[in-house]
Amino acid sequence: MILWINGAFGSGKTTSAYELHRRLPQSFVYDPENIGYFLFKNMPTRLRLNDFQDYPQWRLFNYEMLKELAAGHEGVILAPMTVTNPQYFDEIIGRLRREGIEVKHYILYAERATLEKRLNKRLQRGETWAKAQIDRCLHAFNHDIPDEKIITDHLSIDAVVQEIAARSGLTLTPDNRSALKKWTDRIRTLIRHIRR
Repeated sequence: MILWINGAFGSGKTTSAYELHRRLPQSFVYDPENIGYFLFKNMPTRLRLNDFQDYPQWRLFNYEMLKELAAGHEGVILAPMTVTNPQYFDEIIGRLRREGIEVKHYILYAERATLEKRLNKRLQRGETWAKAQIDRCLHAFNHDIPDEKIITDHLSIDAVVQEIAARSGLTLTPDNRSALKKWTDRIRTLIRHIRR
């Protein structure tokens, strides 16, 4: 099973994916964003597009990798990635589903004010690239991208993780970390994945 965790920047996708990974034995976190950064690093500046998702290679490679992982990996595959273009959604998630691969897709949804507050906690104050994408993301999740929303404005990460597991029919192992250990694990995850 693939769990694709979608949502605007600041919605908690990556944190949720890694918390699920800690509590789902044999799970694997696959980050589609890495392919985008590979493309940017291996492309002359003048050929770079504003958004790496606009490269057909990004969409094809992620589809191919997820297909390969689904065929060969016995555990749950967790893919945290914002996708707002319905064509791109279909080229990856839709195509995998049409080929009989089980993909559960959840949108971690929050209102603009909640997203801005969360991004500010990441020290992304003022106008940032992530904040500039909020309206585009919310429009897409309200009009263009199908599947289930999990409204996260008033949910903790633990509650989001439990909701994703419940909707997916998955049993989580107990989380025996102390509050401090849980907090430091989440901070490390956040720091490792801040790129813009």
